[in-house]
Amino acid sequence: MAENRNFTNGKASGGGSAYSINLDTFGKRLKMLYSHWNEHNDDLWGASEVLAIATPPPSEDLRYLKSSALNVWLVGYEFPDTIMIFMKKQIHFLCSQKKASLLEVVKKSAKEVMGAEVVMHVKAKSDDGTASMETIFKAVRAQSKSDGHDTPVVGYIAREVPEGNLLETWAEKLKNADFQLSDITNGFSDLFAVKDSDEITNVKKAAYLTSSVMKHFVVPKLEKVIDEEKKISHSSLMEDTEKVILEPAKVKVKLKAENIDICYPPIFQSGGGFDLKPSASSNDENLYYDSTSVIICAIGSRYNSYCSNVARTFLIDANAVQSKAYEVLLKAHEAAIGALKPGNKAGAAYQAAVSVVEKDAPEFVTNMTKSAGTGIGLEFRESGLSLNAKNDRVLKPGMVFNVSLGFQNLQAETKNPKTQNFSVLLSDTVIVNGTSPEVVTSVSSKAVKDVAYSFNEDEEEEEERPKVRSAANVSKAALPSKATLRSVNQEMSKEEQRRQHQAELARQKNEETARRLAGGGSGSMDNRGGVKPSGELIAYKSVNDLPPPRDLMIQVDQKREAILLPIYGSMVPFHVAMIKSVSSQQDTNRSCYIRIIFNVPGTAFNPHDTNSLKFQGSIYVKEVSFRSKDPRHISEVVQLIKTLRRQVTSRESEKAERATLVSQEKLQVAGAKFKPIRLSDLWIRPVFGGRGRKLTGTLEAHTNGFRYSTSRPDERVDVMFANIKHAFFQPAEREMITLLHFHLRNHIMVGNRKTKDVQFYVEVMDVVQTLGGGKRSAYDPDEVEEEQRERDRKNKINMDFQNFVNRVNELWGQPQFKSLDLEFDQPFRDLGFHGVPHKASAFIVPTSSCLVELIEQPFVVITLNEIEIVNLERVGLGQKNFDMTIVFKDFKRDVFRFDSIPSTSLDGIKEWLDTTDLKYYESRLNLNWRPILKTITDDPEKFIEDGGWEFLNMEASDSDSDNSQESDHGYEPSDAQSDSGSEEEDDDSASLVESEDDDEEESEEGSEEDEGKTWEELEREASKADREKGDESDSENERKRRQIKTFGKARVPDKRIPSGSLPKRPKFR
Repeated sequence: MAENRNFTNGKASGGGSAYSINLDTFGKRLKMLYSHWNEHNDDLWGASEVLAIATPPPSEDLRYLKSSALNVWLVGYEFPDTIMIFMKKQIHFLCSQKKASLLEVVKKSAKEVMGAEVVMHVKAKSDDGTASMETIFKAVRAQSKSDGHDTPVVGYIAREVPEGNLLETWAEKLKNADFQLSDITNGFSDLFAVKDSDEITNVKKAAYLTSSVMKHFVVPKLEKVIDEEKKISHSSLMEDTEKVILEPAKVKVKLKAENIDICYPPIFQSGGGFDLKPSASSNDENLYYDSTSVIICAIGSRYNSYCSNVARTFLIDANAVQSKAYEVLLKAHEAAIGALKPGNKAGAAYQAAVSVVEKDAPEFVTNMTKSAGTGIGLEFRESGLSLNAKNDRVLKPGMVFNVSLGFQNLQAETKNPKTQNFSVLLSDTVIVNGTSPEVVTSVSSKAVKDVAYSFNEDEEEEEERPKVRSAANVSKAALPSKATLRSVNQEMSKEEQRRQHQAELARQKNEETARRLAGGGSGSMDNRGGVKPSGELIAYKSVNDLPPPRDLMIQVDQKREAILLPIYGSMVPFHVAMIKSVSSQQDTNRSCYIRIIFNVPGTAFNPHDTNSLKFQGSIYVKEVSFRSKDPRHISEVVQLIKTLRRQVTSRESEKAERATLVSQEKLQVAGAKFKPIRLSDLWIRPVFGGRGRKLTGTLEAHTNGFRYSTSRPDERVDVMFANIKHAFFQPAEREMITLLHFHLRNHIMVGNRKTKDVQFYVEVMDVVQTLGGGKRSAYDPDEVEEEQRERDRKNKINMDFQNFVNRVNELWGQPQFKSLDLEFDQPFRDLGFHGVPHKASAFIVPTSSCLVELIEQPFVVITLNEIEIVNLERVGLGQKNFDMTIVFKDFKRDVFRFDSIPSTSLDGIKEWLDTTDLKYYESRLNLNWRPILKTITDDPEKFIEDGGWEFLNMEASDSDSDNSQESDHGYEPSDAQSDSGSEEEDDDSASLVESEDDDEEESEEGSEEDEGKTWEELEREASKADREKGDESDSENERKRRQIKTFGKARVPDKRIPSGSLPKRPKFR
């Protein structure tokens, strides 16, 4: 570490450490030194004739010395245990042989630039350098006499205490010599104050590293510690942060580690013990982050010996005093930075900050730090550049400051002794430019929303609940802590959460269906209630409406149509309508990135542009990115966001969507200015007719559509962008083909076939059969080479398709296509399942907006927004397979059924349906849907009055039976139901259809295994109840409708049942 700090710019070469001095920089800066010395000799350099700079030996301690700074500034390296003497015509170096050899190269440059002769005095290890010192003194006296002075004036750095044998001997001899000594500290301070372009670059790199460590390591680290309620000491945080600074690759900063060091050990303070001085340190106490606590973090790094600094204050559930203190400090800090302009005095920055505090919070003035920072560069605190009220130094372009401002020892009105006393601090590295100051540590945000964390919102909600219970004479429970709330949430199983969500979906679905059947129009066909006006984008009316925080990960609140993003420890909500696009990408380190781009004011053809224009004075987030080591979670989040976004956007255009058929416009072929996007050697499905040999063709994206053509003039298909409803890209993974699939709004002709689905594909490997022989060895070189070729071919094809898709997506992102809302969708294989959509088994895969099967023909493309409900049939009974029936919002459209889905996929399908806000039901038998849908369409009012789709919900029917006062007394489930279920299931159908005699015997004997009355008994009792109400005139059709409703999840009665009995109503154990 010592060597790294002393030789920060060292460049390794080969096996050893080789250093080279940049002679151009040396010559330029040597000239600056002499020019400044001559120009300001009387006022800054103490009228000195000779400059004597003695650099002490290396030390493990972090320290900033003017002598070391001069070494780095002039020759690029620190030369410890070295004495430099600058005279008018000579430059003397007293050092070891190794250093002298390195400094030999400057002789020629010094002679050319200043006409000065460089004299080397080599000191042996056993030598104290006395003889060389005497030689140097003689040269000093000779120069003084030649200038007509009797006593030479020797300038030295008075504040630096001599260390080591060489420097102590030098200091002793210098004092005893007949020289007049003068302090030249101010001269070097002024010389180093204005940085050149190389120095500014070094400062910017150091600042970028510092702010990146704060943003990408310190903040996430604190958030994780607080969220998981871990115990960690300030000193441990300091050590972890220091390691990250010294290894910049950990925060994705591409700087060489050998050029980096810390400015000071990182500072972490909390729990009431605060010290805002730069000399503060991190103690061994644990980080304190309870309510109303304050955490101060300060870190600094050096690049090529140039310093940078940043400090941030984080507020945990801040009270009014703490919030006001930080807001005033932030405003004062910005005012101080704004005053750093060329021509202003250094004290103006502090005065600007004081003015803000005196105006907004005069009670805090006495607690302000005594300065607004200092100059920074090769030294962490450059003397003479303090931003205090007394400094009249004029600012110049190229100066760099560490603007550091704080309030010390403020008092908060809390009962906790660890939070009563608090301080706040902000620091940034700022460069004075010609026009406005440049904050080079702005990567780390200091905005209130990014540093103020709130963790007690759930507890506040919980405080209200015990009061309600108390009013109802229920015993009061202790308020749960954050950990308690988290554990309770975790104990709730996925099935419980799914059941609750499905119950809410059932209510919403019935309301939506009722509105639609009552003539509410297609605009109400969404599964979240009424249509919001396009200008209303309020996800949460108050903070209390936010869902309870879980882990700090991206959450999708589908009920509120909001995305909650973890930003600096807080879950920040964004309405999904403000999201322009979302994408994910996986890098080579198995990390996955998610990128979310938002709509901002002024975006052309933005559906909510008028809403955004109302708030143009606000600051908008344009883009956010997150990194995760869980690609599956990122994939799920992308799917959820895309799904929710499509649902919301489709609501805005649903009134006019497909009201009339869209006529096929004419393709506008790209001209010379626009080169079409092309993908070659593709096959098409459905295929062209004719008996000739099938040919591959080329797909081109033109101005307003695609054109696929082969070498035959009659084989051509145009697909207009406006006619595309869904576009899919499915790379080959376990399939033999990579494909692009277009599901169209209106039919087109492909050859002599009318179709709504057009697919273009390439076979990624040849289907061949090896003749002649036995098995080939797995280690056969030819076999290995062939497999490698197949992999390379598949990867190349997938990449070509991906590039085509990316370019087309960019084309669709142009303003003229915004209204089409087109984007290539990619199936999520992890959510896929096997089933039989037609005659053959296939792999069905969800996408963000559809459920598709694109390999086997006929293709399956089901738009999720068009689905009313999903009924999972033949579930349970120990069966290996079940069926999934999809009921569409258009009741005149036949249901779609996927048969023979493995039961192992049931939980995954339920989870997917639940996350996409699709209401599903379960039944033991397949339902005959045509008469059911006909009954609904014939008398929609009766359907709504009878509870809508809840006739499918067997669990709801069972649970409501005890509370019903009119007709449910005809069916009373036995308490022993769950115990007796296994005895009645001898085969797949025995438990579902039993004889009337058996039921009568069970009811007469009062068996504990009573399965409820038969449908015939229920019908008789219902008729009796009707007669009592005077409803004997019910028509046969009405009785049939009630009968269908009563059947629940059983099939419509089949007249061919020999015994004439009706199927028993199945129950779930």
